[in-house]
Amino acid sequence: MDEKLIKKEVLHQGKGNTDYADGTKISFHIKTETCDEEPKVIDDSQQWKEPAELLLGKKFKLEALEACIRTMASGEVAAFTIDKVLLAPYPLVSKTLRDAYSKNKINKEKKPHHCCGMGFKEGLGYPDLDELVKTPKDLKFTIEVVNVARAGSYEKEFWAMTEEERISSIPALKEEGNALYKTGDYEGASKKYSEGLGRLEQLMLREKPGDEEWLKLNDMKMPLLLNYSQCQILQGEFYSAIEHCSTVLEKQPDNVKALYRRGRAYVEVFSPTEARRDLEKAAKLDASIAHSCRSLLSQLAKMEVEKNNQDKAAYSKLFTSS
Repeated sequence: MDEKLIKKEVLHQGKGNTDYADGTKISFHIKTETCDEEPKVIDDSQQWKEPAELLLGKKFKLEALEACIRTMASGEVAAFTIDKVLLAPYPLVSKTLRDAYSKNKINKEKKPHHCCGMGFKEGLGYPDLDELVKTPKDLKFTIEVVNVARAGSYEKEFWAMTEEERISSIPALKEEGNALYKTGDYEGASKKYSEGLGRLEQLMLREKPGDEEWLKLNDMKMPLLLNYSQCQILQGEFYSAIEHCSTVLEKQPDNVKALYRRGRAYVEVFSPTEARRDLEKAAKLDASIAHSCRSLLSQLAKMEVEKNNQDKAAYSKLFTSS
């Protein structure tokens, strides 16, 4: 911390040491004011939904603020007066924090985007921040460290993970989903499988479709899609199950689990032609599930008889005099 450009005043002592390793997650409240005779409040996180969070060592846009927080112990409250030469990024950082944490987000009119040097000619959508861009000022930051989570003591956000950690997190989510499934928590399991699928989609966007890495990631999707579709069936979300099984079958036309589950879902939504197609094919491919397929086909046949009887009754009423 540059003590010539940053002045610190401790308002309340904290506890613990401050030898924070990169990756430490710090939750903090922040109040930003001008240094005028009559200070003007710019930001006050006590009015936000929750404290702000900072992951140390992850290239935070306002290095001076991270430097200040690194000097603070858990529970400490301190005021920092920072010279304007260090605060050029602050308006953009403030906008980001407001957009993420503010309870009352304003509707910002979109304007043509033009950047020139450090300026933001299109505006940030907040008049006070636009003014701060035009006329930089020394600012006073009153910071309270609410919580310190040391690196390795919390589950990292996906964006903060290394590439290796991101890929290894997928099987972990699958296992968590499997554990929830075994307890009968199908909704919780669905969320784990869905999160895993979302992470895979993000990773695949960085690869060229058809390349080796893309194909590896796509293969990892298949079991998650199947598990997710099973949970959807058990929750009565049959069309969702059909959609996700169809995604598997586009890549693996003879996937027995996908055929059986989609066939089952087609029975539930009464699509006889599609149900027969999938269940008969699944039974031919895997004799061990032939009995289950026949049971579903028998259920389908009964549904068809019942539907035909209902249709006949409705048809006959058209010709019955009142």
